[in-house]
Amino acid sequence: MVALTTGHPAPDFALPTADGGRVSLAELRASSRAGVIVYFYPQAGTPGCTAEACDFRDNLATLQGAGYAVVGVSPDPVEDLAAFAADQHLTYPLGSDAGHAVADAYGVWGPKTLDGRTFEGVRRSTVVVAPDGTVRLARYDVEARGHVAELREALLGA
Repeated sequence: MVALTTGHPAPDFALPTADGGRVSLAELRASSRAGVIVYFYPQAGTPGCTAEACDFRDNLATLQGAGYAVVGVSPDPVEDLAAFAADQHLTYPLGSDAGHAVADAYGVWGPKTLDGRTFEGVRRSTVVVAPDGTVRLARYDVEARGHVAELREALLGA
């Protein structure tokens, strides 16, 4: 598991989405003027992932107004993502990385410990990809609550 660092090329991806379509980093980069916020979360519908997803939802207008696109990525199947997006009224794409190839490429898949049990999974992380395709900012093992505020501060000074 190799973490991405600032200036490193961001691995491209194309994933199936909750709405039955596909989302690709290349398309998101082309449609945003400031870059793409790619956030990885372990499991749709859990308390922490719900809090984080809703925090992105609630701050989406500000982030988009500053020129950023947002995409959430998890290993959940498309059906679970669709239910999660509908339940939480999420209006940004959620990509299904069921085989965790994208999580591997971004260095977010690895050992985790929960309730004394160690297993492999997604480490909650966010990577901001600049319009030129390089990593502008990478944050690994972030907290579900408060992370979006820290991201806003880093990106927007707000």
